[in-house]
Amino acid sequence: MAKRSMPDPILIVLHQEHSTPGRVGRLLQERGHRLDIRRPRYGDPLPETLAEHAGAIIFGGPMSANDGDDFIKAEIDWIRVPLRENKPYLGLCLGAQMLAKHLGARVWEHPDGRAEIGYYPLLPTEDGTALSEAWGVSWPSHVYHWHREGFDCPSGAATLATGDDFPTQAIRAGQAAYGLQFHPEVTHAMICRWTVRAAERLAMPGAQDRARQIEGRFLYDPQVSLWLDRFLDHWLDPQRPAEKIA
Repeated sequence: MAKRSMPDPILIVLHQEHSTPGRVGRLLQERGHRLDIRRPRYGDPLPETLAEHAGAIIFGGPMSANDGDDFIKAEIDWIRVPLRENKPYLGLCLGAQMLAKHLGARVWEHPDGRAEIGYYPLLPTEDGTALSEAWGVSWPSHVYHWHREGFDCPSGAATLATGDDFPTQAIRAGQAAYGLQFHPEVTHAMICRWTVRAAERLAMPGAQDRARQIEGRFLYDPQVSLWLDRFLDHWLDPQRPAEKIA
């Protein structure tokens, strides 16, 4: 009997020693993908090709895409690999800002020093609405953030969703590369950990307190979970037919 082939692994790029891919990692493993976790900040190399990977995800971190660290510059430059090979790429928060910077767009701090930390409204654009109709699932009304920098939509890319203090919330470059300013991967445990270990950031203008963030998770996460599950299906297989969610 022929042995069933396993799906190719997903390259996972993390930025802190104890960071995890959260819910995104779990959903990818449920689909049969091994997670090839790399931390370039600590010396892990990035592959010269994604020929043996199904896609790549760069996650967030406390650093900035504008920092001069060698590993930041190397990751931004490396994004040319999935773009050149038309392999699925997903940037989350810092990873989205890196995608934008690689494509020549600006990454910037809010002029009034505001941050988005907690749950904030998400408004799909025409392009975003067309995608959600094709995928058979609506965008969540609110999503989880933890950032104080935003980015402009690069020339040639499409803005899929917008917000208030940081207008560019989701972009697509070509057919296979996405950048999300928010954190759909976050779990309840991650919110609890972040709001304790980085509690000083909750004093920034615009940030929500811990109680409001936990309340927001109960209010909004069910739709985020549905959306993420469907998004990953179509990110990995853009030709997948839509299945309507009742």
